Amino acid sequence: MPESLKTIQINHIIAPPEWALLEREIIDKLNAAAPEFVARYTRSDGSLIWRNTWGSMDGSDDPYEAFMYLALLYSMGGSEEVYELARKMWDAITIQWTEYGQIYREFDGYYDWMHHGEGYLYHYFFGLTKPDSLIDRQRAKRFSDMYTGLDPEAKNWDSEKKMILSPLTGSRGPRQVVTHEDWHTHRTVLDDYLAPYEDIVKTDFSTMRCNWSDPDVYDDLIKKMNQRMNRGDVPLNLNATSLMTHAFMYSHESRLREWVLIYLDAWRERTETNGGIIPDNIGLSGAIGEYNDGKWWGGYYGWRWPHGFMTIMEPLTNAAMNAVLLTGDYQHLDLARSQFDLMWSLRMEEDGVIKTPNRRFDSGWGDYRIPSPRHMIYIWTSSMAAEDLDRIAQLPRDNDWNAIAIPGVSGRDALTGRDTKHYIANTLPWFQFIQGELPNYPVEILRANIALIDTQLRKMRSKTGDPRGWDTYDPATADEVVGLDLRVDGYQIHAWQEFSPVYFEGLAQMLMGAPMHISHGGLQHGKVRFFDGELKRPGLPQDVGAIVDKLTATSIGIQIANTSLTHSRTLVIQAGAFGEHSFTSVEVALSSGTTEFYEIGSKWFQIELSAQAGATLTFNVERYVNAPSYETPFSSRSDWDPLITGRPSENFVQ
Repeated sequence: MPESLKTIQINHIIAPPEWALLEREIIDKLNAAAPEFVARYTRSDGSLIWRNTWGSMDGSDDPYEAFMYLALLYSMGGSEEVYELARKMWDAITIQWTEYGQIYREFDGYYDWMHHGEGYLYHYFFGLTKPDSLIDRQRAKRFSDMYTGLDPEAKNWDSEKKMILSPLTGSRGPRQVVTHEDWHTHRTVLDDYLAPYEDIVKTDFSTMRCNWSDPDVYDDLIKKMNQRMNRGDVPLNLNATSLMTHAFMYSHESRLREWVLIYLDAWRERTETNGGIIPDNIGLSGAIGEYNDGKWWGGYYGWRWPHGFMTIMEPLTNAAMNAVLLTGDYQHLDLARSQFDLMWSLRMEEDGVIKTPNRRFDSGWGDYRIPSPRHMIYIWTSSMAAEDLDRIAQLPRDNDWNAIAIPGVSGRDALTGRDTKHYIANTLPWFQFIQGELPNYPVEILRANIALIDTQLRKMRSKTGDPRGWDTYDPATADEVVGLDLRVDGYQIHAWQEFSPVYFEGLAQMLMGAPMHISHGGLQHGKVRFFDGELKRPGLPQDVGAIVDKLTATSIGIQIANTSLTHSRTLVIQAGAFGEHSFTSVEVALSSGTTEFYEIGSKWFQIELSAQAGATLTFNVERYVNAPSYETPFSSRSDWDPLITGRPSENFVQ
């Protein structure tokens, strides 16, 4: 069993804070909404009420994304029913998309690490629920083996060249040649996007549109992607570091940590070779631009791809944060910082507004946009360094960073730089709050969270929200306005996300002391986690509320409150989302003006919180001093059953 917990008693009575009552309201609402959501969109066996065929490699990430927050909600205090629904939906989606032909051996047969990153957040969130789960640990090993060379069917990794062998990989190995079927269901969506190349037939590249629906254009796209894009490595593959880090936190196998560090360092070397700019396409020989006329730009989800800098910076940020988590070495942030600094050095002023390039074309840098602070905010949450605050401070304030958004549609708002994927929209005002602005932010963001849930419940319950009507959807007669056109295959597969009420960005920010995960494959990093000491499970105990309201490089400020009029509760606080930090001491401030000081020297601290009691806690913290782990105060790796070792494959040879 884990170490004994340092425990104190807090008896000081306070009036229940509004933020605590709002947190409890959110948890109660979501505990009720989750089974209604599942029932609305599934048959009794959990399978999604949807069509009987689905062709192309696109799509399995989307149902996982729609139901993944069931697992994360449980980790923050959701009910046992929510946890069981999370398990049911993972299994049902996996089986259904296996039948469609896309999932093989429980993992996508092949797709890119933007979409793997999105879908396997569900897999990562299970680590924060019941980490002794043999099924989850078995999957983590099996999935990670697909990228270390241990899986004989999925040779995605070249250990000598330190590369992933295609932008399209999975349980069937690298997909280095695509067919017309692979991209078929997304063609209508991609009609509104920039062409991946500047020499596509019947296409004027300057229009920033490419008609994938035209058969001639589509033929040329498939041909050129196979010639130039599908062999070798791309920065997007750095999102695979989250898969490895996740597996490490179950097993503590050093080979997984080393894989992350080796792979990130390989991209550092490639960047140095390319004069400080990370190249976006590496051939199978290891040469930059090997299949792209020597150009370092033009790879899959690279500098010229429609998403541009975002899909360069996001995997870099995820990998950097994972490497710091695994080692405590902040130098691993430097590669991501360098690419941010590069873009800033290329800034220009247009109509009095400072903009930076978003894409690299054959003619040079282009698509100048107002730079977003989001990636550097994530980097700062790892480093807590003044240099990263300085990077953020220099950026133009083109919009009100203090404004709280209630997402209405999925997607990225290019004007505000806010990522509303997975309904994550308030990283900027959270940052302002932690910097000492917006003193009423906890109440305001939690109220906004409730407003979003209520809106989503209305949409879900509407006629438009009925999945049996999606194939005959008519926006002219719809009783709810939705942010996507359900008549289009490539949009309809996002519908479960559009109608889900299980969103809780405000609650997560308050409980984790961090932004929500980067939507394309980032782990849910955080400054603290909470556990119920009586029930010995993750999440806030019943009736308890908490907010992380102050952060420095050496301290964490937390307010706690027990809203129950009659029952005491046992709250355990963990230093770091993955136990990577350690509490050295805590100062407990009571509203009466008195303070108490306690030495801790552990990553866990337990509080017996009397009915109606509350306090303000200031923890002194040593950061990244523990190997990250999914262990809890009540569940140690030494207590977990060993993994199953299957029969040798040669036993099955006839």
